[in-house]
Amino acid sequence: MKSILITDTTREERERILAESIGNIDGLCDGCSPGLLRMYEDYIEGRRELREINMEFRARYSSGAAGPDRGGCGWLE
Repeated sequence: MKSILITDTTREERERILAESIGNIDGLCDGCSPGLLRMYEDYIEGRRELREINMEFRARYSSGAAGPDRGGCGWLE
């Protein structure tokens, strides 16, 4: 497997890595990917590694029903 580190990838490769990982990155899904793309913008632009972004997300995540209802996208329904 090829490295996904910023130093080992181009911007285009980082976009492709995320597209393959996330799936529908066109934002056509109701609420599925636009937020994810914003979350990973620093990786695409070469400012922060995926590991850093994911660690920050997990540190802020809290489980439970305290969040807003999410719209459906057809894949999860």
